[in-house]
Amino acid sequence: MATVLSVSGSPSAASRTAHLLRHLDGRLKDQGHEVIPLDVRTLPAEALLKADFSDPAIVAATALFDRAEGVVIGTPVYKAAYSGVLKALLDLLPQYALAGKTVLPLATGGTTTHVLAIDYALRPVLSSMGAGHIVQGWFTLDKDIVVGDDGIVTVAPGTAESLARVVDQFSEALGGRTAFLAGVGGRP
Repeated sequence: MATVLSVSGSPSAASRTAHLLRHLDGRLKDQGHEVIPLDVRTLPAEALLKADFSDPAIVAATALFDRAEGVVIGTPVYKAAYSGVLKALLDLLPQYALAGKTVLPLATGGTTTHVLAIDYALRPVLSSMGAGHIVQGWFTLDKDIVVGDDGIVTVAPGTAESLARVVDQFSEALGGRTAFLAGVGGRP
């Protein structure tokens, strides 16, 4: 199976985006993939803001992109675009850091007015970085992601099934086995 880098571009530890990604990581693991989570917010802010390519954490993050065969990029939508912290990381990666890789773009936001952020803001950047195959992405409304006090993520019916389909298509593109039936309360 493939090595998948799961990148959360959320600046918040309590972010629904980050929780959703870690939830979907479980589905990819169940399908036999090795999943490596990367929360961009944990990288040194000074290195990101000053474009310090030599910072050990940036070097390590770049190596994770190099190692991965597939990349899931998740971001909250701010002002109809992906997050600034995600942009800061993408700007520090080599120009063709996604060359030959299969990429799944995901976004979360408060209203459906941000649905096209994946296609108009994120997809062009991923393409310019050489992504070999950008599978169909998915936008999820914040209200459809519930994080319990115990950290368990529940995705609203309908949304859970749609997310399961895009994750399964991503897995299939990587050569993984898929399970097209989605669990509504638990893992999609």
